[in-house]
Amino acid sequence: MLNWLGRPKYASSSRRELPAGLWIKCPRCANLVYRKELERSLRVCPRCGYHHRLSARDRLAMALDGESFEERDAGLVPEDPLGWVDEKPYPARIEEAQRRTGLPEAIVTGTGTIEGRGAVVGAMEFGFLGGSMGSVVGEKVARCAELARETRRPLVLFSASGGARMQEGTLSLLQMAKTSAALSRLADAGVAFISVLCDPTTGGVAASFAFQGDVIVAEPGALVGFAGRRVIEQTIRQKLPDGFQTAEFLLEHGLIDAIVPRQDLRPYLGRLLRLCGAPVEAGRPAAPVQGWPSAEASPDGPPADEHPPSEDRIPREGGGSPTSALERGLAITERELAPTPSPWQRVQLARHPERPKIDDYIAGLTAEFVELHGDRAARDDPAIVAGLGLIDGRPAAIVGHAKGRDTRENIARNFGMPSPEGYRKAVRVMKLAEKLRAPVVTLIDTQGAYPGKEAEERGQSEAIARALLEMARLRAPIVTVIAGEGGSGGALAIGMGDVILMLEHAVYSVISPEGCAAILWRDGSRARDAAAALRITAQDLVGFGIVDEIIPEPPGGAHRDREAAVGAVAAAVRAHLARLRDRPIETIVAARFEKFRRIGRVRDTSGAEARAGGRGT
Repeated sequence: MLNWLGRPKYASSSRRELPAGLWIKCPRCANLVYRKELERSLRVCPRCGYHHRLSARDRLAMALDGESFEERDAGLVPEDPLGWVDEKPYPARIEEAQRRTGLPEAIVTGTGTIEGRGAVVGAMEFGFLGGSMGSVVGEKVARCAELARETRRPLVLFSASGGARMQEGTLSLLQMAKTSAALSRLADAGVAFISVLCDPTTGGVAASFAFQGDVIVAEPGALVGFAGRRVIEQTIRQKLPDGFQTAEFLLEHGLIDAIVPRQDLRPYLGRLLRLCGAPVEAGRPAAPVQGWPSAEASPDGPPADEHPPSEDRIPREGGGSPTSALERGLAITERELAPTPSPWQRVQLARHPERPKIDDYIAGLTAEFVELHGDRAARDDPAIVAGLGLIDGRPAAIVGHAKGRDTRENIARNFGMPSPEGYRKAVRVMKLAEKLRAPVVTLIDTQGAYPGKEAEERGQSEAIARALLEMARLRAPIVTVIAGEGGSGGALAIGMGDVILMLEHAVYSVISPEGCAAILWRDGSRARDAAAALRITAQDLVGFGIVDEIIPEPPGGAHRDREAAVGAVAAAVRAHLARLRDRPIETIVAARFEKFRRIGRVRDTSGAEARAGGRGT
C-alpha cells in the first residue's frame, strides 16, 4: 500500500511566518503558488497549467483506485558489477538516492485497479539518479511484463528517466534488450501495454519500453526524446525551435496517441482498460486524490547540480563535431601499442579509419549480394546497408552500419549514424528474411544513432524501440558481430543476436568514454579513466555474459591486415550459422529470450528466491 505521510499544520497564515517551501514558484509562468493549492490541483499550476514533476509513489496514488496498490519486488537492489568510482563510489550514490527518495531503486512496481479494472503497474522515480535504468529497473519492468502475461492484466508503465545508467556500463545498455524481449512475449500473448510518458523520458528508456506501448500517451509539456537538446545543438550546430521534443511535438509528428492532462488521466486509463478487456476486480471505488504526501525527495527531481547519468548526453572528445575523431585518425601508433592494449587504446583501435568496413565484410561473407534500399515510408538511409546475399550457397539477410573511407563518403553516410529510416529499413529486411526462412547477420560499427533535429521529428526513439521489439520475436536465426565501435542504443538496435561475436579490439558501451567523463567527472579529459571504468572491451563483456565469442584480430589491429580480419569474421559467422541451421526456430527464439532475460546484476533482499537477473547472476 502507499505510505501516506501526514502534512504539518500551521498556526499562522502570515506569509512571513510560513515555513520555507510553502509557496512554490512556477517555472513556466513565474507566479507563486500556495503549496496546498498546488497539491489540490495534482501539482498542476492553476495559473498556466504547468505539470510539475511527481514522485513515483505520488504518480501511482494519482492513477490507482484508493488503496488498491500492492507493491511487488521491493527487495531488488543493484549490485556494483564494475566496481565503479567517479566523484564517489557507486554504492555511495545508491545509498544517497535511497535516503533522498525513500525508495530502493528508480522504479516502483506492483498491481492495482484503475476505475475498478485490474492492471500491472510501474512508475519510475526521476529523483533516483535521474530515473536511470540499470539492472534493477530492467529486471522489474521485465517481471511486470511477465506478470501481466501470466495474469492477463494489461500493463501500465509511467516513464520518467534520463536513460541508461552509466555506472553499470553495457549491462545497463542491455536492459533495453531485456525489457524488449519480455514485452515481445506480452504482445504475442495478446495482452495490452499502455505507456505513459512523463517529464522527462529520454535516452535508452525512450528508445525501448517507453515507445513499445500499444497505446502511448503523454502528459502536457513532457520532455520526450532520444538525444538531449544540448547534444543535438552541439552536434548539428543549429538552434532548435521552441517546443522541440515536447509531448505536443510528438503528437504533431504522429508519434503518440494522445496528450492527457493529469486530472483526466485516471478516467482515460480506465476507459482504455475497459476497451482492452481488463478484468473487473474488487476494490475501493475510484476517488479523486486530495493532495500529496510530504516526501524526502523534491517533487521536481534531483538537485540542479546533479546530472542524471544517462547515455543520451554524448559530447565527443574535445566538444567537437562527430567528424573530429575520424579526421584526426588513430591517436596511437604501433610502437605505443602494448602487447595487451589498454581499454583506451582499444577505443582508438575500434575507431581507426582504416578498419574494415561493411562492404569488406559483405564481400568476405557472400558470393553474391543485392542491396535493398528504403524504409517504404520516407527515404533511404545510407548509414545502414541492408540486403540479401548467399552465404555458403544459402540465402541470408545482412544488415549493418556503414562508415565511409574518407571525408566525402563519411558525410554521405552520416558517419555511420543511422536515422529512424535506417532502423526501419533494417527491420524491413529482417522481416523479409523471416518470410524467406533465411538467417540474419548484423554488423555493428557506429558511435550511436544520429542525434539530429530531423531524426527526432521522424521518431528516433520509436524506431529503435520497434527494432528491438521485432528482433526479440523475429522467427529467423540472428548472428551479430560487433566489428568496431558499438555505441549505445544506436548499436543495440540491430544487436539482439542469438549469438554475439566481438572482434578482439572492438568496444561496446552505454556511452562514449568522453561523454561519461564529461558527465560523471565533469572533465572530458578523463576519457582514458572512463574507458577503463566502463568495462567496454570484448574480454569484459564475455565475463558479463553479453558476448559469446571473441574473434582474434591480426597483430596491431584489424587495420593492419584487413583481409585476415575479414576472413576471421567470415569463418566465425559461417560456423555459427551452420550450428543454428538445424535447430527448430521455436527453440532459437526461446533461447534468444532467455539470453537477454538473464542479463543484469541485482540482489533480492526480500528473502524470496531470486529469479532472472536474479537468474544466472
